[in-house]
Amino acid sequence: MIRTTLTDTQWALIAPHCLGRECDPGRTGPAPRLFVETVLWIVRTGCPWRDLPADFGKWNSVFKRFRRWVKADAFYRMFRALAEDADFGCAMIDGSIVNVHRHGQGAKGGRKARPSGALAEG
Repeated sequence: MIRTTLTDTQWALIAPHCLGRECDPGRTGPAPRLFVETVLWIVRTGCPWRDLPADFGKWNSVFKRFRRWVKADAFYRMFRALAEDADFGCAMIDGSIVNVHRHGQGAKGGRKARPSGALAEG
């Protein structure tokens, strides 16, 4: 049994941006919702494509479909649709996971800010 992550509300926003809908001409891919769930599973687990469970389908077929959707900007359109009504109540940036280059921390070294007149004189 596959544990899903998309709610029906999220799927309603995403579905119009999927490739291969019933209204599109030509051959359509099977079960677009399962395919999107598969991509989310890959992202969530960090698993290589070759280790995709058989419940999601053949890994190579799923990967080829993923590449077609990437080239067609389908995921970008989905992201924009979901980002329009973003809830940032739970957004958080933790300083322990954000690394800043030493020049951005005030350490010695790096470029010195000079007034533009100093460049003309030197």
